[in-house]
Amino acid sequence: MSQINQISSTLKQLLRQHQITYKDIAEKLNMSEANVKRIFSTNSFALDRLEQICDILQMSLSDLFIIAQKQTQQLTQLTEEQENELLGNTKLLLVAVCVRDAWTFDEIIQYYDIDNHECVQLLAKLDRIKIIDLLPNNHYKSLIAQDFRWIPGGPLERFMEREVMVKFMAPKKEEPWTFRFYLRGRYSQTSVDIIQRKLNQLTKEAAILNQEDASLPLGKRQHFGLLMAMRPWEPSLFENLRREIP
Repeated sequence: MSQINQISSTLKQLLRQHQITYKDIAEKLNMSEANVKRIFSTNSFALDRLEQICDILQMSLSDLFIIAQKQTQQLTQLTEEQENELLGNTKLLLVAVCVRDAWTFDEIIQYYDIDNHECVQLLAKLDRIKIIDLLPNNHYKSLIAQDFRWIPGGPLERFMEREVMVKFMAPKKEEPWTFRFYLRGRYSQTSVDIIQRKLNQLTKEAAILNQEDASLPLGKRQHFGLLMAMRPWEPSLFENLRREIP
């Protein structure tokens, strides 16, 4: 992530934490809300405007830069021990996923069958295994980057292959596909590299959108799964028609 994108991402997160909306910023800076949204969507922050927004947050530009720098040090991959800890307790894994999606404490206990005391214990365990910093009043700071990846071939990846991906590809009758498209072709390695780069960019953009939507009420957000996969492969019905080449 570029430095300006990191600054913008950090700023959005701080605004959410302080429950400051784009409308609030517009009123304080005597701007239109549309203009404020444009600045944030395009990351076109003039230095003086950035300083004004920091003033609203009651912090200095230096404070913002320090926080942004710390966030670049977020975990992009868990250890095998951390992955095994999560898989050893379904509710712990669930709360970790909610934390990654920026759910509040109240949202977790209202939506899932987890009571107040149990949720505190689960957050404390996430703090112990260094996935969050638990703060007063059941607030927390996630130590996991939005675009973190599982250990290749590790516990979580094996779990996802076994328990999630197979079921994802076989939805229940009342679960329609929002989008489904299978693309095949014969590509050069140069083209494969380009496709992989674009897929990686899409995952980062999706992670940013997920982070931005965290400010919306839970009722206005819906669980979605996005599965992207690419590998050398030919359907067996085609493969069986290959000629044997001496």
